[in-house]
Amino acid sequence: MAMRFSVFFMLLLLSCSSVFSQHSVARDWNEEMLHAIRNDFARPTVHARNLFHGAIAMYDAWAIFNDTATPVLLGNTFQGFSVAYDPLPMPSNPDEATHEVMSYALYRLMQHRFKDSPGADEIFVDINQRMASYGYNLFVTSTDYSDGSYAKLGNYLASQIIAFGLQDGSNEENDYASIFYAPVNPPLILEVYDEIDHINPDRWQPLAFASFIDQSGNIIPGGIPNFLSPEWGQVAPFALDPDDLEILNNGFNSYVYNDPGAPPTIQDSPANGLTDAYKWHFALVSAWSSHLDPSDPLRIDISPANLGNLDPADWPETFSEYLDFYDFTEGGALSQGHDVNPVTGLPYAPQMVKRSDYARVLAEFWADGPDSETPPGHWFVIANYVSDDPLLEKRFGGEGPILSDLEWDVKLYVTLGGAMHDSAVTTWGIKGYYDYVRPISALRYMAAKGQSTDPSLPGFDPHGLPLVPGLIELIEAGDPLAADGNIGKVKVRAWKGPDYIEDPTTDIAGVDWILATRWWPYQRGTFVTPPFAGYVSGHSTFSRAAAEVLTFVTGDPFFPGGMGTFEVEQDTFLFFEKGPSEPFTLQWATYRDASDQTSLSRIWGGIHPPIDDIPGRRLGADIGVQAFNLAADYFNGDVLGVEENELISQIRLYPNPVQNILQIAHPNTFTIQKIEVFDMASRKVISEENKKLQPAISVGDLTDGVYLATLYTDFGTVVKRFIVNK
Repeated sequence: MAMRFSVFFMLLLLSCSSVFSQHSVARDWNEEMLHAIRNDFARPTVHARNLFHGAIAMYDAWAIFNDTATPVLLGNTFQGFSVAYDPLPMPSNPDEATHEVMSYALYRLMQHRFKDSPGADEIFVDINQRMASYGYNLFVTSTDYSDGSYAKLGNYLASQIIAFGLQDGSNEENDYASIFYAPVNPPLILEVYDEIDHINPDRWQPLAFASFIDQSGNIIPGGIPNFLSPEWGQVAPFALDPDDLEILNNGFNSYVYNDPGAPPTIQDSPANGLTDAYKWHFALVSAWSSHLDPSDPLRIDISPANLGNLDPADWPETFSEYLDFYDFTEGGALSQGHDVNPVTGLPYAPQMVKRSDYARVLAEFWADGPDSETPPGHWFVIANYVSDDPLLEKRFGGEGPILSDLEWDVKLYVTLGGAMHDSAVTTWGIKGYYDYVRPISALRYMAAKGQSTDPSLPGFDPHGLPLVPGLIELIEAGDPLAADGNIGKVKVRAWKGPDYIEDPTTDIAGVDWILATRWWPYQRGTFVTPPFAGYVSGHSTFSRAAAEVLTFVTGDPFFPGGMGTFEVEQDTFLFFEKGPSEPFTLQWATYRDASDQTSLSRIWGGIHPPIDDIPGRRLGADIGVQAFNLAADYFNGDVLGVEENELISQIRLYPNPVQNILQIAHPNTFTIQKIEVFDMASRKVISEENKKLQPAISVGDLTDGVYLATLYTDFGTVVKRFIVNK
């Protein structure tokens, strides 16, 4: 079967094939990065970081030859990491110099980051061909650019980004593995449909597969995917404010920026379970699953005339506001629509589409299916789609002169990359701390308990599902589901699941009454749900941050021409079942409208309840603005850099993480007189005088955790972070 490209990648190819030859070198390497991500493991956190670090390489390669801009790394200190840079003379052709520096930097960075990728062979063939097409010599590997070589400067820039990444808290040296996190719940074994009434219903539950295939189509051995990046909050961010950081503990120290507060936990319901916020949020996910049947004739207007234009002031905060914001039975959320297209001055034409087709397409369009760029990459593709529109004037912030494609791209990429990376740092720090349950576990748990609506009816349990006529009911005598002792159990009207699909090109699972303990999200049976906690939604955070960036960078909240579109083909678009039943066009007036649609898609897809959504939108809105403001400061040369200290950047603690002996390597041009180690509660746990040229300390008596080593040198005090993991 031919490889299925992600929907965003198809959109890009369709929209810009005629202008590909006009792309800047930054765009070329962004395409290479996206291609590499599609061929790697599906790790949104890791790839948000890759996109950001790649964007730093692009930006710095341009900024060092610009009279105004300040580089992020070269010649500066970023997040405590200093990079020395002896500027080269201004070249006669800065664009050619930038081209060479950028190409070598991205080539070496990608060689390093994707060397262990399942698609490494294909990735390396592509980037080798890219370098060959430019006429660059791959055997230039030196980082000593003192001879004025732009190739060697590119290698040096890559080496410094790699070094920064090896100490930024990501644990890249150990394949980004978590150190302290462990799930509190046993795995949900999907194939046997065990009733899971014994788990902690407020906490994340791993899933056990006969064969797990990740969001990029890679088979993961072991069958029980680990929680992805539960400690990602400790990774060095771009523009997040340290004053917004808290170190919280829910079994281990979690670095949490902009804590949104705890999601609702399940309550004992004496009756009327829908009054419990937890039960309402997850029951809504099941209710929206009933919309996924193409035989349902209901049509809705999906044009910008009806959808979008939502004021963030209308986002709900209280439980009662959530009840009004989301439509429990019919689907969708509060929306005002747009009166006219501001570019054409004409009203947006209505587009009536089957709700079932719309919901199914959204669930897959915004999801991370096979060959996915992951959500951060999706928004880079959308950004490229916008940049290729001939109606777009490339004025940064919508003002000033029209920029060259190169300057536009590097500024757009570093701003968007910073926002995507900060979204990952923020969201996964929260996910790791709150460790919140996914709908499949919450719904199957409550279903195994019974119903929580009426104590006089069979199967009452304070933790049971709330009964909703037509959506969540009890099985009675004579019911088609009544066999096998099911009378008195709870049934839901929902998508029937992957068991009903043998050939996705011809089969449709459809919607019917099923045992609630067999509820499925609208996903592939070999994937089911992303392998990490739900709260807060990464899609909501990534998407709103990206929407803010695109709004501020372009200076216009609207897509060029007043509308972005994507054509959906009949019967062939959906990946794991046949559909949609009719062709139609996805339409968005503004970037924020597209972001809001992303958020709703995750509810129809069975991945998130509303409580995961809204906090993510709020976080993303702030993150996008922070990233834009800091990026603009770099572009304008307004960053007040920390005084360059080349010596600090050359001090290295290894191994890190460490089990027993921590080595401290540094240049012989200075000495370290004293070493003190503090835990994260600021308690001094080690204090040693040092007389060795290259000191080492024993940390074998320390418990696992993050520590700060304070080094007293003859030029000042240096603080370095390390991790003990035995």
